[in-house]
Amino acid sequence: MKYISTRGQSPAQSFEQVLLTGLAPDGGLYVPETLPHYSREQIAQWVGLSYPELALKIISPFVDGAIPEDKLKELIDKSYQSFSHKAVAPLRMLGANEWVLELYCGPTLAFKDFALQLLGHLLDYVLTRNNQKVVILGATSGDTGSAALEGCRHCENVDIFILHPYQRVSEVQRRQMTTVPGDNVHNIAVRGNFDDCQRIVKAAFGDQSFLPEGRQLVAVNSINWARIMAQIVYYFYASLQLGGPHREVSFSVPTGNFGDIYAGYLARQMGLPIKQLIIATNSNDILHRFMSRNENSQSALKQTLSPSMDIMVSSNFERYLFDLFGRDGKALAKFMTASADANHSISPARWQDARQVFASASVSDEVTCTVIRQVFEDTGFLIDPHTAVGVKAARECNADRSIPMITLATAHPVKFADAVARAGLDTPALPEHMRDLFEREERYTVLDNALSAVTGYVQSHL
Repeated sequence: MKYISTRGQSPAQSFEQVLLTGLAPDGGLYVPETLPHYSREQIAQWVGLSYPELALKIISPFVDGAIPEDKLKELIDKSYQSFSHKAVAPLRMLGANEWVLELYCGPTLAFKDFALQLLGHLLDYVLTRNNQKVVILGATSGDTGSAALEGCRHCENVDIFILHPYQRVSEVQRRQMTTVPGDNVHNIAVRGNFDDCQRIVKAAFGDQSFLPEGRQLVAVNSINWARIMAQIVYYFYASLQLGGPHREVSFSVPTGNFGDIYAGYLARQMGLPIKQLIIATNSNDILHRFMSRNENSQSALKQTLSPSMDIMVSSNFERYLFDLFGRDGKALAKFMTASADANHSISPARWQDARQVFASASVSDEVTCTVIRQVFEDTGFLIDPHTAVGVKAARECNADRSIPMITLATAHPVKFADAVARAGLDTPALPEHMRDLFEREERYTVLDNALSAVTGYVQSHL
């Protein structure tokens, strides 16, 4: 299995090489040169597999021998041992053919644990084998940071620096990051928004001259292919619980950076019968505007009750556009480097092709709170604001109610007390392993919104 850049100007890489890099040298993102494809008969043979067993089936072709099969199985098993539910990703019924997939049973109570627990174990194995030390630099809109720290902080060959937007994440999200112990752990609060943090990280990957000799940056954001690879698994898992592959299912995905729903798109391309993929966004609706009216212009970023989706530059959208552009890297590079002030519309034919795959909806804070309250009153089940955006989008865009509609529940509601309170409900108690979160000592540094401020900080702490 080789990996190529979406911009078409970088040489193909192995799995290990893309695991240890972020952006390709030409500024693109790595994608598999080819995807494995499975018939319905082949997928049907996976019915009844445990989550780790299914993960091994789906992930093995992407690793393709870079890690021995028995060792890969061991790393996958370790990754999901700490999840609080035996099913790892349990399904819960909301109504007739309406489901949520609970993706917050991991140690940091968010779907990011599915990929970042595995990424931490993969990195630890490869770096130890190579006797190599690296620097992880990542940006978070709330959940990636804590999941990355939890997944990678035990890696002896890693120093990890996580950027989050100052005063733009929830208190629980912030404390989950800033209370993680370890001399190799560094939290940076940037005076800006998530897009600013992401821009700084991408610029740092483009010029790594600030690092000591022998060190390189490794990505934990979803620009790292291993993140996407791990997330494909739970689409197959959910389908197989509800009659797949001989029955179609649909998914509604709360998304800002497009990584989670891109994994669903890949599952569909690999042969999983998916009827609809619904992009659920908050008021930062660039993805919805693109899908609904072929408008890709940026607008001012808004602070919402679903902060993990407060994103206007959706990095992983480039991976999907690469396919939409017929895998023409030069054409895509020209499109991506066009003026940010322009309306990045695409040809009507390509736009209609995208609309055959995706539906979309944008949900306001007010409606989000209404949905949280309605779901609780109807079912006694408390959902977080991101999941509420997904549920609303699912109900609005559902094209066939005879097909199971699955909303990805991306985080535990305890992480978003403000939204729960605005919905007129009581915030649940922290789980036992986080019960003393508000008593733990915080460690973070506030920096200006500037590349030089961040690279200078990293340089001085290595």
